[in-house]
Order: sequence, then structure tokens, then C-alpha cells
Amino acid sequence: HVQLVESGGGSVQAGGSLRLSCVGSGDTIGRYCIGWFRQIPDKEREGVAGIESDGSTSYADSVKGRFTVSQDNAKNILYLQMNSLKPEDTAMYYCAADSTPRACSAKTRWDYWGQGTQVTVS
Repeated sequence: HVQLVESGGGSVQAGGSLRLSCVGSGDTIGRYCIGWFRQIPDKEREGVAGIESDGSTSYADSVKGRFTVSQDNAKNILYLQMNSLKPEDTAMYYCAADSTPRACSAKTRWDYWGQGTQVTVS
């Protein structure tokens, strides 16, 4: 069972940067398909970035070239470096992990979630 705790959110002006952290416990998050999502009230949750156990990454088109997902396996932390932030990036950001250690696929079940961290860009 994986527990995830996000931090690093805050308020920033457009063009600024933030780095989100997601600390994992209970298992090595590097073994899982794990990623970042964001949600605005009354809107559907959006996948932002994901990372595989082999280090390969994927991004939503809206954040490509601005956001970078990475993980520190020694510390069991997932990061999301967000640069050139825009007001439309304002949302609650969550990290999530698959239900079982395996590669990302259509079978991925995002069963483990953190509590979220708010990002506000003005």
C-alpha cells in the first residue's frame, strides 16, 4: 500500500516557477506507474505528467516544454518542476500511483492519491 503526500504549492505570478514534491511511503514509488494530475472545481481532472519505472516520461500538450517530472528513488520522492507558469495552470495538483507495481498502460488504475497541493498563478 502506497501513501503519497504532496507539497510545494503556492501563489506565484505568471511567468514564475514552482516545484512540487510528492513523498512516497509504504513502498518504492519508482516501481509504480506514477504521475501528476490537476483539477479545477467543477472541471474534470486532467493528467499533467507521468513517469515510468524506466524513467520515461509523458506530458499533457498544455505543459510540454514548461513542466518536468522527475523522481529521486533514493528519497522516494516524485517532483514536478513547473516553469513559465500561466494563470490557466491554477489548480489543485495531485500525485497518484497505480494499484500495483507495473509499467504504465491502459490497465493503469490510479488507486493511490495524495491530498493535493494548491497552485495559484495570477
